[in-house]
Amino acid sequence: MNKLLDETLSIKIAEQINSKASTPFDNAYKAALSTEGARYIQGFLAFAGKPYRPIEHSWIELDDASNVRIIDPTLPYLNKNPQEIWYFAAHSLTVKKLKAILEESKEDYPEDDPLPIYGDPPYEYYGDVMLGGQDYLAAYQAAEAKCREINELNPESN
Repeated sequence: MNKLLDETLSIKIAEQINSKASTPFDNAYKAALSTEGARYIQGFLAFAGKPYRPIEHSWIELDDASNVRIIDPTLPYLNKNPQEIWYFAAHSLTVKKLKAILEESKEDYPEDDPLPIYGDPPYEYYGDVMLGGQDYLAAYQAAEAKCREINELNPESN
């Protein structure tokens, strides 16, 4: 199934929820709550240029008949050509499951930010960090390979 970035809806939802540049997880959470049928997604972005490695990120997805639309409420702040951004999903949650996890996290760890959500242990290492399970490792490695590929193909963006 194809996954296509819906730039127009991404910008519209970013405006509706008053998204902020440095809070992709909160932006996606607010977007998921305000968008019927949305799934909250955590994963990684790959694009040419700095920082030359995958960026941990969050967005929402809407499932249409033949396509999955990616809605990224942080898109207006990425300062990248939308056709040159690749999304690698590691974790997908329904809004109901997302709310339940956040509610439990706030009760169990009130001093910690409940987002991002990494799922159940055991956790794997990706990059210098140990967060998320095997799905995170697989998404990170795929995004890392894409970063290498596009930065080798586009040395002018370095």
